[in-house]
Parts: sequence; C-alpha cells; structure tokens
Amino acid sequence: MKEVESNISEAVCDAPNSQESGERGMALVKYLILGILFGIVFVKAEIISWFRIQEMFRLDSFHMYGVIGSAIVTGIISIQLIKRMKIKSVAGEEIIIPTKKFTKGNVIGGFIFGLGWAITGACPGPLFAQIGSGFTVVIVTLLSAIAGTWVYGKFSDKLPS
Repeated sequence: MKEVESNISEAVCDAPNSQESGERGMALVKYLILGILFGIVFVKAEIISWFRIQEMFRLDSFHMYGVIGSAIVTGIISIQLIKRMKIKSVAGEEIIIPTKKFTKGNVIGGFIFGLGWAITGACPGPLFAQIGSGFTVVIVTLLSAIAGTWVYGKFSDKLPS
C-alpha cells in the first residue's frame, strides 16, 4: 500500500470516507437534499416499516431480502466499475478501496447487529426516516446506536480480532 501511496499525488480519495473536505455551510446542502431523497425512497419502499422488518426475520416475506439483495448486487457492480474503469471522485481524486481482512469479530459484530435489528425493527440507515415519519420512540434506538458506536470506539482495541 505504501508503494501505491508514494506514486499517487495529493488527489487521492481513500474509501469509504477518510478524505478531508473543505466544504462548509451552504455547500453541504446537497448532502441534506440527498439524505431527504434517500429517506423518501426508504419510506416509499417500506424499508423503514417495523412490520416489514419483522416479516423478514420471521421468513414470512421476500420483500426485505429483495431490497437488501438488490443493494448488494448494485454495490458489487459499482465497486467493480470503480476499480476496473479507475473512476475518480466528483472532486477528481483517485478512489482507492483497501482490502479488508475477515475476522471472527465480523461474525460476532454481525450477530449483535442482527439481534439489535430484529429487536428494535430498525438498522442505522432508516432511523432518521423512521423518526421523520413520526415514530419518535425510535429516538431510543438512535441514542442506543450512538452509545454503541462510542463504546466500540472506546474498547475496539480490546475486542477480539
């Protein structure tokens, strides 16, 4: 990786989101608009529906599996296109996607994530759309997700790898 870094100029974008951004204030409105549109799609596709999520975990419906499966396929195709066509970021930076090592911590974390998802009927993506749709009880889930992220950051060096 060091060899690659030394051959690339300053215009490098390490995926997923570790680049420095000079954007401030009104320049960030585009992300707000994109987030609102993303939330509308979640609501219209019933991805934020507690009922739909429970259907998925009970194996009663294909709806959520179809949504998640199509997102995985879209992600795989997008990453392969970025890698093979050497697509640059909007700012013209080269995108470098580092390889990740699979560990038992991934399995443990995935289990904890799935358990929380099944219990609360929400994963981090739709939390804000659920709150915006009037399901204010989800604020408890949001605060729990924030607390869990903080705990992970605080103790990640002590967790199994």
